[in-house]
Amino acid sequence: MENTPSVGKPISRLEGHLKVTGSAKYAGEYQADDLLYGYVVNSTVTKGKIKSIDTSEVKKIAGVIEVFTHENKPSTAWFDFQYADMDAPPGTVFKPLKDSDIKYNGQPIALVVADTFELARYAATKLDIVYEQEDFETDLKTNLEKSRDPKKGLASMLKPPPPKPTGDFDKEYESSFIKTDSYFSHGTEHHNPMEMYASTVIYEGKDKLKIYDKTQGTINSQMYVANVFGLKMKNVQVIAPFVGGGFGSGLRPQHQLFMAVMASLALKRNVRVTLDRAQMYMIGHRPPTLQQTKFGADKDGKVNAIYHKATGETSRFEDYVEIVVNWANMLYPAENTLLEHEIVPLDVYSPLDMRAPGGSTGMHAIEVTMDEIAYQLNIDPVELRLINYSETDKSSDKEFSSKELRNCYLQGAEKFGWNQRNPEPRSMKRGNKLVGYGMATGMWDANRLLGRAEAIMTPDGKVEIKSAVTDIGTGTLTIMTQIAADELGLAIEDITFSYADSKMPFAPIQGGSFTTATVGSAVQNACQALNEKLFRLAKKLKDSVLSDAKFKEVQFIDGWISLKNNAEIKISIKDVLASNEGKSIKTTNSAMPNPLTYGKKARAVHSAVFVEVEVDEELGIIEVKRAVTAVAAGKIINPKTAESQVLGGMIWGISKALHEETILDHQFGKYMNANLGEYHIPVHADIHDLEVLFVEENDQFVNDLGVKGVGEIGGVGMPPAITNAIFHATGKRIYDLPIHFDRLL
Repeated sequence: MENTPSVGKPISRLEGHLKVTGSAKYAGEYQADDLLYGYVVNSTVTKGKIKSIDTSEVKKIAGVIEVFTHENKPSTAWFDFQYADMDAPPGTVFKPLKDSDIKYNGQPIALVVADTFELARYAATKLDIVYEQEDFETDLKTNLEKSRDPKKGLASMLKPPPPKPTGDFDKEYESSFIKTDSYFSHGTEHHNPMEMYASTVIYEGKDKLKIYDKTQGTINSQMYVANVFGLKMKNVQVIAPFVGGGFGSGLRPQHQLFMAVMASLALKRNVRVTLDRAQMYMIGHRPPTLQQTKFGADKDGKVNAIYHKATGETSRFEDYVEIVVNWANMLYPAENTLLEHEIVPLDVYSPLDMRAPGGSTGMHAIEVTMDEIAYQLNIDPVELRLINYSETDKSSDKEFSSKELRNCYLQGAEKFGWNQRNPEPRSMKRGNKLVGYGMATGMWDANRLLGRAEAIMTPDGKVEIKSAVTDIGTGTLTIMTQIAADELGLAIEDITFSYADSKMPFAPIQGGSFTTATVGSAVQNACQALNEKLFRLAKKLKDSVLSDAKFKEVQFIDGWISLKNNAEIKISIKDVLASNEGKSIKTTNSAMPNPLTYGKKARAVHSAVFVEVEVDEELGIIEVKRAVTAVAAGKIINPKTAESQVLGGMIWGISKALHEETILDHQFGKYMNANLGEYHIPVHADIHDLEVLFVEENDQFVNDLGVKGVGEIGGVGMPPAITNAIFHATGKRIYDLPIHFDRLL
C-alpha cells in the first residue's frame, strides 16, 4: 500500500471495532482459573471507631473463604511515603484497613472473599459491626472559619499556588469606573465513568503478580503495589489496555487494588475485587467550592484590578488543592491583583482531580464576571475580551509560545452567528421560549512530562512501538500509531502500538491533557532513532547509493530511504533489513522538556465558546439548543478523535452547568444520591447541535510535534457561556451551579 501522511487525518479509532462488538476486555472481565471474588464492606458511620467486627458467623457460610479486617490484615508498609503515588497531594495517604479509626462515611473497613461475587456481596451484609460514633463536620459553608492555606509539597510543581499580589488592588478597585463583587458556588461532583473500578489479580507464585487494573497509569499502580506490599518492581505487572472512562478518577490507585492484592498474596489465589456503582461515590470527587470575584475596569472596559478567592473542601488527612484562581491574570493583563485559595479540612474522603480540575471551577467565575462588566458598560462581550487581549501571560510576565485566541473569538463568533444577537436581556423570543446568547473564554495549560518509548522493526519491515501509557478512551492508541507511521514513512497498517503494560517503557499517569505531548514526543524520538539505525545500515550496503549522504539529507517515504533533493536515489528498507542477518532493529528513547528553556514561555491551549439557550418563560426549563467551540490547540494529530474529546468536554460543561451535583446530608455525613438514577447527567434529549472548530495554530516551542492537549479545553468554557446565555435570555444572573429551573421562576 502506498504510504501517505496520516497525521492530520480523521482516522477512526483502531480499537473501535473491539469496543463496539464487546471483544475488548476490561479489568473486571479477564478470566482466570480458580478465581475468588472480593466485596468491599463500607463504614455506615462518618467518624468514630470500630468497637467490634464479628466475622465468625460469616466465615461459616459455605463458599466464604476469608474476611479481612484491620484485625487480621497482613502486614504492609510502615511509612507514609510508601503509599504515595504520582498524583498524591501533601499529607498522609489513606491506608485501607490500617486501624479501627473511621475517617469518613463509606470508608472501606473489611473485604469479604468468596467463591462468587454474589455470595461475597451477600455475606458482607451479615457482618456484625459495632461502632463508637463521634461528632463530625462535612459542611463547607458552615465551617469557613476553619479555612487555611494549603500545605505545599511535590504536587505544587504541577499545581502551583496563586501568584503573589501585584500593585495595589484595594486602591485601584475603589477608584475603578466599574466595580463587580460576586459570589459563586458549585456542589460536589463525582466522575461516574461507565466502567466501575475493578482489579483482577493473578497470583503467579513467589509473590509475583499480574494485575488487570482499571487505572490511568499502569506504572503508578505498579509502584504503589510494590511499595505497599514489599514486592520487587519486576514481580508486579499491571495491565490496562481498555479503560471505560476515567476523567481523573483513575489518576490515583483506588482501594479495590489494595484489597485485591492483599487478598491474593494472603490466600495465594487469583482474586478479583469490583466496586459497585454506590461504592464509586467513595473514591474521590470534585470538591464543592465557594468563590468571590471583585474586578475593577475603566470606562473603556480595560480591567485594571482583579481579586479572586476560592475556598474548597479537603479531607482531614490530605491537602487536596486545585488551580482555581490563577487563570484571570493569565488571560486579562491587570496591573493590580490579589488572588487567594484556601481549603477547609472536613470529615470526607480526599477530593480527586476531575476533568479540567480547577479550570472548570475558576473559569466559570472569571467569565461570568467579565460578562457582568460587558453589560454594565454596554460593550459586546466579545469586544470586551478583545479590549483586554494580551499576547503575554501577565501573571508570569512571559510571552505565550503561541496564542490564536483572537481568531477563536472571530471565527467562533462568525460560525455561531453572534452578530444576530440583540444585546438587550429578554429581548429575543421563540414562541413561549426566551432565547439567550452567551459566550466565554476557555484556557488550559499545555504541558509535557518525561516519557519513554521503544521501537522495534522486525525483518519483514513491520514496526512495534511500546509504551506503558494507557488509553482512557481519548484515542491514544490511534494517534500514537499515526505519529509513528509518519515518522517512519510507513503505512499505518505496518505499525502496531503496544501499550498499557507496566513492563513497557515509562509513561506518567494519563491526565492533564499532556499525554500526546509527552508520549507522542517519545514515540517521535524513538522512530527517529530507528531511522538513524536504518540509515547507518543503508550506508554500509555494498555500492550503496547513500554512502556519501548525511542523515539530514534523506527522507523515509513509502518504505524507502531517499534523498530529499532527488527521490530517485533511494534504497528499500526491506533491502536494508535483509542485510541485517534476520535481526530486528530496536531502540528505546526518552523525551522530556528542556529544563533550561521550557519555562521561558507561557504555554496554553485556548478556546472561545458560544452558546444559545432557550428558557421556557412559564416553567423555567432550560435547554442548550446549540453551541460552537473554537479551539486553538497547536497541531491536531487526528481531527476526529480531537473533535470527539472536545464534544465530550462540551457535554460535560452542559452537565456541570445544569445537571451534576452530589447531595451530602450533613446530618449523616452521607451522599444521598449515590446512583445514576438521582445523580443527574445529560441524556440524548439534553444534547442538541454542538460544533467544534479548530483554529490553525503553529507552535514550534511546546514540543517538536507542536501539539497541545484537548482533553480539558472542551469543558472549561461551557458552564460560564451557558450561565451568560441564561442571563441574556432571562435577565437573571445565577451564580450557583448547577442552575435549576426553580431559580428562574
